[in-house]
Amino acid sequence: MDLSLSTEEIETRDWVRTFVRREILPLEPEVLRRERAHQPGIPADELAELQDKARRFGFWGIQTPEEYGGMNLSAVLAALIEAELGRSFVPFRFGGAADNILFHANDSQRDEYLLPTIAGERTSCFAITEPGAGSDLTAIRTTARKDGSDWVINGEKTFITGGNEADFTMVFAITDPDKGVNGGVTCFLADRSAGWKSEYIDTMGEWGPAALVFDEVRVPERNILGELGQGFALAMQWIGRGRYLLPARAVGACERLIEMAMEHARNRVTFGQPIADRQAIQWMIADSAVELEALRWLVLSAAWQVDAGLDSRHAQSMAKLFGGVKANEIVDRMLQVHGGMGYTRELPIERWYRELRLLRIYEGTDEIQRRTIARNLLKGHASVRGVLG
Repeated sequence: MDLSLSTEEIETRDWVRTFVRREILPLEPEVLRRERAHQPGIPADELAELQDKARRFGFWGIQTPEEYGGMNLSAVLAALIEAELGRSFVPFRFGGAADNILFHANDSQRDEYLLPTIAGERTSCFAITEPGAGSDLTAIRTTARKDGSDWVINGEKTFITGGNEADFTMVFAITDPDKGVNGGVTCFLADRSAGWKSEYIDTMGEWGPAALVFDEVRVPERNILGELGQGFALAMQWIGRGRYLLPARAVGACERLIEMAMEHARNRVTFGQPIADRQAIQWMIADSAVELEALRWLVLSAAWQVDAGLDSRHAQSMAKLFGGVKANEIVDRMLQVHGGMGYTRELPIERWYRELRLLRIYEGTDEIQRRTIARNLLKGHASVRGVLG
């Protein structure tokens, strides 16, 4: 068994590591200052400038197919890159990406939506979650009725990432109430100019999702993404596309948090000794390091299964669950090591504390992951012996 990285994986990871150190980490003080002033940490023009700088070095479309100008990197490499980006709280992402289900676009949709999104000329959002349909997506109530050559959409979506910035959305609506999710849900490409509205949702983190309101929004039939009635299958593809990438970013955050805590512990002196000499501090560091290592391998195992063409959903659920729970425990301990300073907004620890809490909720709550894992085991779809059998 070879657990080492390939030369390509090491070189790619190291380039991203250098990019983060040189281009992103220096932005942190200003990002914190802006956020304390209730301003965007990194404005869209600055994000685009950073993305263009990375593109000049060939980093564009990490997992976008090469035919669309992307790098088409492996799942393992994508996880390694997310971990490096996670070492900073600055919300940077490489450009050149599009939601995976957008690749189901037909030729005309490809030119109008997919290609401009990859090029960074258009911005999309994925809209399925509703006030009464969070974890239970079968409970969606947004409807679309046929009217001539158009579909008229009515309903509300909530907690939509990017919903305030998007100029079009992939919105899911019931087109056949009798069939429901079994052939009665359709995905529509709806331009903001069609009339839907977005409202900012204030949260405990710096992430600002949106509520989307559809009131008699007319969408032409040619804007159906995929096939009529097959939207729920598309939604499941989107939701299961890469849960391993969420805990992968948490790996980088936890690495940085532990490093910060160790540095503080070496320099903070109480009663004549560095607190690094205190057993209580040492145990917090040790426990966190062990949990971080376990998380790292859960993430890489899930990514490896994706690359191997295996059904990785069980592994991804395990990585997502463990990552959400343990990242929150680690950031709590590292804040404790810093004492009162960790609680201030002068340091980014309290920011990570708020941000990592979201990992236990979005794209599948802890409870949903536990349900998935238990069902897989109890029904024999997975084994406690794991991939080694």
